Order: sequence, then C-alpha cells, then structure tokens
Amino acid sequence: MEIINITSEYIKLDQLLKFANLTENGADAKFLVQNGYVKVDGEVEQRRGRKLRGGEVVEIDYEGQYFCVKVGR
Repeated sequence: MEIINITSEYIKLDQLLKFANLTENGADAKFLVQNGYVKVDGEVEQRRGRKLRGGEVVEIDYEGQYFCVKVGR
C-alpha cells in the first residue's frame, strides 16, 4: 500500500486521487467517485469533496484495476 503524506490540514478526495496519480484529471476522479468505485476506510464514498485529514485508507476498484493508498501525516 502506498502512503501519501499531506502537509495541509486536509485534502479533498478528488484532489487526492489526482495527487496520487490514480486519475489523470478531475473528470476521471469525479466519474470514479460518483459511480461508487471509491471506498474510504472500507465504505463506498460518493462525495468527491470529502475531506481526508490523515489515517484514512482509500481504495479504487475499477475494471479489474485495484489501487490502495493511505493518507498519512
């Protein structure tokens, strides 16, 4: 599992997906989140603006590809 460290108070879910190179752009991040392909701490998350403050595990399972990152401090 890759760990993505943030230095700010939080990072929004769609920003994290782009920052971690899990999506190429905001439209891809929006699509994955709004269509239920993204989980935060094991639960489907459909709010692309969800604030991640550190310690969360983000999973993407889309078309046979699986990615998992942990938000660190």
